[in-house]
Amino acid sequence: MDNYSEALSYYQKALEISKQSLLPNHPLLAMFYNNIGEVHNSMGNYPEALSFHEKAFEIRQQSLPPNHPHLATSYANIGEVHRSMANYPEALSFHEKALEIQQQSLPSNHPDLATFYSNIGSVHDSMDNYPKALLFYEKALEIQQQSHSPNHPGLTISYNNIGNVYYNMGSYPEALSYYEKDLEISKHSLPLNHPDLATSYSNIGSVHDSMGKYPEALSFHEKALEIRQQSLSSNHSDLATSYSNIGSVHYSMGNYPKALLFYEKALEIQQQSLLDNHPDLATTYNNIGSVHKYMGNYPEALSFLEKALEIRQRSLPPNHPCLIASCGNIGVVHDSMGNYPKARTFYEHAIRMGEQSLLLNDSDLQMYRNKLEDVKNK
Repeated sequence: MDNYSEALSYYQKALEISKQSLLPNHPLLAMFYNNIGEVHNSMGNYPEALSFHEKAFEIRQQSLPPNHPHLATSYANIGEVHRSMANYPEALSFHEKALEIQQQSLPSNHPDLATFYSNIGSVHDSMDNYPKALLFYEKALEIQQQSHSPNHPGLTISYNNIGNVYYNMGSYPEALSYYEKDLEISKHSLPLNHPDLATSYSNIGSVHDSMGKYPEALSFHEKALEIRQQSLSSNHSDLATSYSNIGSVHYSMGNYPKALLFYEKALEIQQQSLLDNHPDLATTYNNIGSVHKYMGNYPEALSFLEKALEIRQRSLPPNHPCLIASCGNIGVVHDSMGNYPKARTFYEHAIRMGEQSLLLNDSDLQMYRNKLEDVKNK
């Protein structure tokens, strides 16, 4: 948070000085607006990020030809903010405009095009459109393979992205294969304590966790944690990710006290490094609440799950799957405590949102319907 705040302060000072001597539509002002937007996006301040990126875009529209690369950058940046806000149709529209500009001005195998294909793949990935995500990620990889040697570090992002899609599809052996390609290149091209290497170990750990190979999962997540402890500040958000991942393995193993310990370490860092309404904070509150739920600590569970819901209501669009999950989780706790009218209210709310959501799995929606029927009979 401190680094972002410092960067924001410098960019804002530069902007104020430049505004005194430059015309309102000068391209340099667009650059400062763009930079400020990127910092806000990294901090999770999505409305502010959108506002600054739109200012940059407006200037570039007025001062640049319609197929200028900087316009493509603005479209892409606005698309990324919309993706972060889960406004996926808008995100897709802006990323497609960015790609269209680049396709007009660059040869079909230009390395920069790979980034724009990846951006569109990321939106489809977020929308659970995994076949389309895979298609765009593979286009990006194909371009990178034409312009790079087989062990070039530039390939790792695409290997990682494709691995993520297979992971999300539940195709764990395929995910593992791509994550291992990423790790193999990273081990030969990066220092042993490089943070990107930690990400590679972390991804492989998550696959092993999902495959039920908990000792292997712990081993990889602990390697990731060790690297991050050596290379990052003590309140860096990636450290929180490692603690959270290790907590999740212990949670899967039913080691609830250990899971709680690691989730609380993650929370401590996130409270120092993230804004109060950051979605990652909500995830950790939800995780801690879930542990307390399984330990039978229902008042504590309710407290943390309600904090998660409050953040998600402020930071996510209506009918987002995480919002639905929060309502469902709170319903389960009230159900377990014998607060059946409240449980019914939260189940009904989850169902209403789920019926309007394009992103919720049918099985999850049916689960809430079944729980509602059960609680009606109590």
